[in-house]
Amino acid sequence: MKAFLIEKYGDQSAVRAAEMPAPEPGADDVLVKMHAASVNPLDFKIRDGDFKMILPYRLPLVLGNDLAGVVVQIGPSVTRFAVGDEVYARPDKNRIGTFAELITVHQDDLAPKPAGLTMAEAASLPLVALTSWQALVEKAQVQPGQKVLIHAGSGGVGTIAVQLARHLGAHVATTASAANAELVKELGADVVVDYRNQDFEELLDDYDVVLDTLGGETLEKSLRVLKPGGKAISIAGPPDAAFARELGANLVLRQVMNALSLKTRRHAKRHGVTYSFLFMRADGDQLRELTRLVEAGEIRPVVDRVFPFDQTCEAMEYAEKGRAKAGKVVVAMA
Repeated sequence: MKAFLIEKYGDQSAVRAAEMPAPEPGADDVLVKMHAASVNPLDFKIRDGDFKMILPYRLPLVLGNDLAGVVVQIGPSVTRFAVGDEVYARPDKNRIGTFAELITVHQDDLAPKPAGLTMAEAASLPLVALTSWQALVEKAQVQPGQKVLIHAGSGGVGTIAVQLARHLGAHVATTASAANAELVKELGADVVVDYRNQDFEELLDDYDVVLDTLGGETLEKSLRVLKPGGKAISIAGPPDAAFARELGANLVLRQVMNALSLKTRRHAKRHGVTYSFLFMRADGDQLRELTRLVEAGEIRPVVDRVFPFDQTCEAMEYAEKGRAKAGKVVVAMA
């Protein structure tokens, strides 16, 4: 099968097309013929080696973290899917590789593709939708009437998180460019801060939850717009000890991650709020919950551009250089 992989960590020049053996499904695995995959910032970070300390992948490594396709073979213990089913998923972090013509996925990480979506639209959703769910529903436990700030509302995570927060009954603020203000309002934002000309810290206060997708100074400022007891959840900030425990990391790695987030946690404590890092995980059952919201019209995918599979490298470069106006970049195999 054809796949896009890296043989060593590096920049975009390290990614190349290659022929790989077709994967064989294990007892609980489903073999999926890929129809579409989407590009995520996580792909660049893995490619660059940013996570090699905590995710020690064996090289060569096929990249890609989102999929939509059709089941072509099932393992002997699979009970949830049959050959011919249309599915979508974010594979487990240890079994990535969706920039390929075929992939095996554990049945518990898959969900039926939402009815009415194209393969490209479905492939744009799993990672960002699960990130939004695990941040807002699982960690923050957002309640109706609460105030939620979501950074980069026109980005991949932002476009879905804004819609999910609205569905949960929250008052939603987001940061976006003026050009994308109408889009994020349509998605459910009550307040839009033009990040190029306005400082969200001066305009917002007394928020219950912040979902930070940018890290750095944005995260530090976000701690100051929360009310006492508020929660800052970041997918771009420093990892913490809780994340290390979730990984099953050894004592040394837990101490390293604890040290990395010490400054941020101290600042959070000073403001009477909490900070936590989120590295989303694969979860087919949560994806089924999100499927219901998609099919009910509560959440819709936002796709910026679809590239043919042969142009996967170009798709990654397009996304990495910030050329997408809003939403996700997708590669289509079929």
